[in-house]
Amino acid sequence: MAEQETIYHVPVLLKESVDGLNIDAGGCYVDVTFGGGGHSREVLSRLGMEGHLYSFDQDADAEKNAEGFDTEKFTFVRSNFRFLKNFLRYHGVEQIDGLLADLGVSSHHFDDSERGFSFRFEGMLDMRMNQRAGRTAADVVNTYEEKRLADVFYLYGELKQSRKLAAAIVKARQNKRVETIGDFLEIVKPFFRNEREKKELAKVFQALRIEVNHEMDALREMLNGAKELLKPGGRLVVITYHSLEDRMVKNLMKTGNVEGQEDKDFFGKVNTPFRLVNRQVIVPSDEEMLKNPRSRSAKLRIAEKI
Repeated sequence: MAEQETIYHVPVLLKESVDGLNIDAGGCYVDVTFGGGGHSREVLSRLGMEGHLYSFDQDADAEKNAEGFDTEKFTFVRSNFRFLKNFLRYHGVEQIDGLLADLGVSSHHFDDSERGFSFRFEGMLDMRMNQRAGRTAADVVNTYEEKRLADVFYLYGELKQSRKLAAAIVKARQNKRVETIGDFLEIVKPFFRNEREKKELAKVFQALRIEVNHEMDALREMLNGAKELLKPGGRLVVITYHSLEDRMVKNLMKTGNVEGQEDKDFFGKVNTPFRLVNRQVIVPSDEEMLKNPRSRSAKLRIAEKI
């Protein structure tokens, strides 16, 4: 199992994030991003027989990775984490002691050419986390009107060339449907200089992935659900990888809402249901970044429910 996990995904900030949960051996915890199971396995190792862990993932391969886990104190939920509250209530859980989320896309997804997450491989332009349903990246590229496409690239990829990219895609798809990664790269590559090409293409693919999987909406719903479910003293532990998701997490922890709107009392103190455990973000060590390059953009934030 350990070998399978290493191939699937190397857990980022493993000790720091699980330490951040401040685990009670008899408590109830949630890992909303099971993936290869690295974080979940570490949480389970710290739970006694009275404790329980619920792990969420909508990916079929992640579900396979959950096989063999101790079912006495572990439950795998095949679902998008946006439905956190619904599924926990289905299992009779009204409050939890801690929630962990690693928002990074697993190396397994990037390295699987059939999933279409990376510009390094040829394959279909898919990008769905849940391959059972929903529109693909190809559907987005071929059906969105020009302005909507430009908004996706600007809002989710923070790309200055968003309008030009959208216009070029709309023009190209008039001749033939954009189906593969190769088709797509042929359209967008000319907009980037060689020295910036990889970074800019990563932003383009990030923008499409976020749109296909409704990642910002799902994150908003999950964070609001976590706020309601956590007991006083419960911990919210989140690892982010890009500014959009990190801003939402930081806002929730500081103000109690993902928009960052401050509600202050008579004395000017912000009313928030959280206390920040780490004032400064925790980042991977140089050693971890060297071993696992995907961890380089990771930021860990921890807050405690008041």
